[in-house]
Amino acid sequence: MSRYRVAVRTLCDFTARVGDLDHRFTPAPSAQEGIEGHVLVASRRGEDYLAELPLSGEYQGLRVAGRADGFDPSANRLEEVKTYRGNLDRMAANQRALHWAQVKIYGALLCAERRLERVTLVLVYLEIASGQETLLTHEASATELLAFFTDQCQRFLAWAEQESAHRQRRDEWLATLTFPYPDFRPGQRPLAEDVYKAASTGRCLLAQAPTGIGKTLGTLFPMLTAMPRQQLDRVAFLTMKTPGRRVALDALARLSAPSSSPPTSSSPTSSAFASPLRVLELVARQKACEYPGTACQGDACPLAAGFYDRLPAARQAAVARRWLDRDGLREVALAHSVCPYYLGQELARWADVVVGDVNHWFDSHALLHGLAHANDWRVGLLVDEAHNLVERARGMYSAELSQQRLSRLRRHSPPSLAKPLARVGRQWQALTKAVTTDAAASQRYHLLDALPNKLVAAMQTLAGAITDYLVEHPDAASVELQELLFEALAFCRLAERFGDHSLCDLASYGRGDAVLGLRNVIPADFLAARFKAASSAVLFSATLTPFNYYRDLLGLPENSVWREVASPFAARQLEVRIRADISTRYHHREASVAPIVEALADQYQRQPGHYLAFFSSFAYLEQVITQFQHAHPAVPMFAQTRGMQEAERDAFLARFTPGGKGVGFAVLGGAFAEGIDLPGKRLIGAFIATLGLPPFNDFNEALKARMNTRFGQGDDYTYRIPGMIKVVQAAGRVIRSPEDEGVVILMDDRFAQAKVRALLPRWWGLTNHASS
Repeated sequence: MSRYRVAVRTLCDFTARVGDLDHRFTPAPSAQEGIEGHVLVASRRGEDYLAELPLSGEYQGLRVAGRADGFDPSANRLEEVKTYRGNLDRMAANQRALHWAQVKIYGALLCAERRLERVTLVLVYLEIASGQETLLTHEASATELLAFFTDQCQRFLAWAEQESAHRQRRDEWLATLTFPYPDFRPGQRPLAEDVYKAASTGRCLLAQAPTGIGKTLGTLFPMLTAMPRQQLDRVAFLTMKTPGRRVALDALARLSAPSSSPPTSSSPTSSAFASPLRVLELVARQKACEYPGTACQGDACPLAAGFYDRLPAARQAAVARRWLDRDGLREVALAHSVCPYYLGQELARWADVVVGDVNHWFDSHALLHGLAHANDWRVGLLVDEAHNLVERARGMYSAELSQQRLSRLRRHSPPSLAKPLARVGRQWQALTKAVTTDAAASQRYHLLDALPNKLVAAMQTLAGAITDYLVEHPDAASVELQELLFEALAFCRLAERFGDHSLCDLASYGRGDAVLGLRNVIPADFLAARFKAASSAVLFSATLTPFNYYRDLLGLPENSVWREVASPFAARQLEVRIRADISTRYHHREASVAPIVEALADQYQRQPGHYLAFFSSFAYLEQVITQFQHAHPAVPMFAQTRGMQEAERDAFLARFTPGGKGVGFAVLGGAFAEGIDLPGKRLIGAFIATLGLPPFNDFNEALKARMNTRFGQGDDYTYRIPGMIKVVQAAGRVIRSPEDEGVVILMDDRFAQAKVRALLPRWWGLTNHASS
């Protein structure tokens, strides 16, 4: 009975890679082009040709499985298809060795399964632009292939046995996992129970749980507890921002080392890390890079030179350490002179819990999703601050083209790109002329009824020309040329999938300066497959109301469950007042400034302390703060500014000292409206002078029409719900624990409307508070 299973690709990646890391920019076929290339090759073969042939075999308890690209039984020929661009002679020798290793493993499995004495192995290299095939052939005996298979398996077997033993130790430890505190916080146990049920039944759970109950620990603990029982291979804790990763790592440290201090990156061993659990933090490439501005290749970066030769020792040291947050991973990497970022990418294959950004599962090139698909993993997803996933996913599946970048490049382009660049330029001019013919001269934004297919076709041709040029002139890969290529490729790939989930628009900023955008508005069409690929998924946040909004826009499975965790907070802790005599609508802004200033001053004089005041824009904020400073110069005040850097944001938050006084002015939906923690007397109240509604413009009206057509919820899905999510998040900064007390003043007459109040937390008890 097999004790460990491994994919053919993973086995060969482990045993057959040697030499330098080489991630210099080289235009390569996209995943879709690769799929189409495989289909093309198969279409050129005979009727008996078997494409995507599943093969598997065992060696001393190690089960190896995969799908061979193609087998022709009549010719007894096994093929491994690889797509490429340009000159095949430029392919690195270690890459070719990896390809031969793969086809030899498949050959060994094929001979064993079909009792063949010999087989012809073929590497089929398909040049994606021309469709030309280059065949490299090797006649191999079953005995020769069995020896190769045995050698590769033996080289992997020690690691496989280690991994099998690790999996057993991990699951045994998880089966006895206990909550690291004597008691659950109020609301934390029901949350944990719902997460465990979701993991056990393979369902998707949306859990709305208030801040302060310990959502991170309350979701990680049950998911880890379910891990051995549900045979989960990995747990992925996905966050929207860096602070979320830190909170998750702190919770994992507490779960893994309840009787000792959490592990730190300063300790070179894992002696303080009590559990066998392997924890990995994935960090963005630019933040992990030790040599910024240096190409990721052996002749440029010392950590890329000989990377694969040193990787086995670094990998072994890393899994022995187990606790691999950013600092821990860096220590291991530098001790073995390998790149921290790419060591982290490798260890994503072997970690039990991966903590990283949501893009690692949900975007079009997601690392974790790709690994899960390739290795047939069962993955449990935990998505923190999930109310942000709609907007984050929209960004993942949107793209832009810049006319200005194109114009700059035309002035300095190589001769071989002159014609395709000129063609694109003509199509840009034709588009802008056609769009602006019937529009007012001052109109800058234009929604298009359909894709400008001629411009898209010209961009596809240009992308191909740039790719061909860079293949032949790799040293000419300037940043600007690469950026234009990336823009073109991203746009064209999304254009191929254009549908009612996206809008196309053109923004004109002046002569020769326009931006063509593909704006995804319904990410469900892209995300549904990602949720389906997970064994179970738990999305949690303090604001996940209403359920249908997230179900519809995220593409959640039909059997998804929504739960609201009862708040541990009481209405007596938070005084909520509605100023129904104030309107913050745009055409009432001037008239609203004086009563808002009066409301801020009145509350501050009644109860001095630290407050946050939120506004819909910087312009509105500046109007109010100017009049407030003039009328009440003695009150300390400070404001968020446009483009605040991290140090400035930290200084803003540092003003909120326990027992201090002053009013901080901020923009709703900005850096200080969510994800910050100011407990106790650091913050005693918030003023919210807006419903947070997105601006009324052509784009949002088109979005409203699309939401109405698809879901019958145009106004709610476009304006009211997104706005109220921001309001609730901002108000949530005030009460952070059962001991906190404070006030929230909602300043707009629309807060008194029943359909608006229905989107506010029930524990606020608004029916007990009269409008003022």
